[in-house]
Amino acid sequence: MTEPIKEFSMDLFSLKGKVAIITGGNTNLGLGYSVALAKAGADLFIAHFEEDVSEAKRLIEAEGRKVKFLRGDLSSKDYINAIVKGCLDEYGKIDILINNAGTNHFEDFRTFPDEKYTQVMDINLNACYFLGNEVAKVMADNGGGKIINIGSVLSFTADIMCPGYAVSKHGVIGLTRYFANNMGKYNIQTNALCPGFIKTEINADLSDNVEFYNKITNRIPAGRWGTPEDLVGTAVFLASRASDYLNGWAISVDGGFSTTL
Repeated sequence: MTEPIKEFSMDLFSLKGKVAIITGGNTNLGLGYSVALAKAGADLFIAHFEEDVSEAKRLIEAEGRKVKFLRGDLSSKDYINAIVKGCLDEYGKIDILINNAGTNHFEDFRTFPDEKYTQVMDINLNACYFLGNEVAKVMADNGGGKIINIGSVLSFTADIMCPGYAVSKHGVIGLTRYFANNMGKYNIQTNALCPGFIKTEINADLSDNVEFYNKITNRIPAGRWGTPEDLVGTAVFLASRASDYLNGWAISVDGGFSTTL
């Protein structure tokens, strides 16, 4: 009974020799995932929309890892197919997919534009399905892999003025379970990483609002908002062999926010 424990090694967390696709991996939280996976040994293929990739390139190559970029719109099936083909052409395999790219729009329900709802759903949820499905076909033929879908604290609750975001992030959990049930037999593990309130440049308008910041902070048992560094350990774990028996679950990295009233 104790023999397997004796064989435990930190090498289980290594991503040496692995290839990871990360959507939106050149900015904000996505950049954190990219650099963390590179530090763990993976080479990267980053699908991005924002033009500037210089920081991601510099940080990843500083770890001695390779990185390739492909810019496009994740609401396009042609672009999704190009991501898979581009990664295979460059590296010959796909071991890890992090469906990180996301968008949002805030507006009162009485005026919320239909096209904005559709746009948020296309990027936050539909792209996760289409890209995940195509990548899983490759993984199934090659003996397995890891799919990490990025959810949110709003995967379990809702907020005002962002219907597309709340619905799409709830959907990410359902999609994660669907993938887990269908692809587990191919040694593909699919899990969701759900960040809480994380301080980044992209949400500075929220964290700079003292009233809102204190309202959220007072509900977090950890007593602070998170940082990108708080998320990346979980991302590496979910991408590694250490999580081989974890499938279909959503892990909230939120300082305890979702446990409180």
